Amino acid sequence: QVQLVESGGGLVQPGGSLRLSCAASGRTFSSYTMGWFRQAPGKEREFVTYISWNGGSTYYADSVKGRFTISRDNAKDTVYLEMNNLKPEDTAVYYCAAAYGKWASRTHEYDYWGQGTQVTVSS
Repeated sequence: QVQLVESGGGLVQPGGSLRLSCAASGRTFSSYTMGWFRQAPGKEREFVTYISWNGGSTYYADSVKGRFTISRDNAKDTVYLEMNNLKPEDTAVYYCAAAYGKWASRTHEYDYWGQGTQVTVSS
């Protein structure tokens, strides 16, 4: 089992920045690809980004490319999502997730999920 707890969400104005964190506990964090997903009201959960077990590979959805950056600190069992130049359409609940042994961009490929943290972009 892997337990994931997100933090860092909040209300921010358009053009602003936020940094989300996801702290993991349980099985060996460094064995997992870590991903971020988001879900806006009335919409399906969508992929945002992932980072490989050692941080050597990352992948982003087109909608966030150039604005969001994923990173991880395996010594702290934590993955981060730096979000810059936020737009109202980025408003959603953001979830981190863990996938064992694979690079994954689809929800069903992830084994463990956090409870989510709300990000609201509004003036």
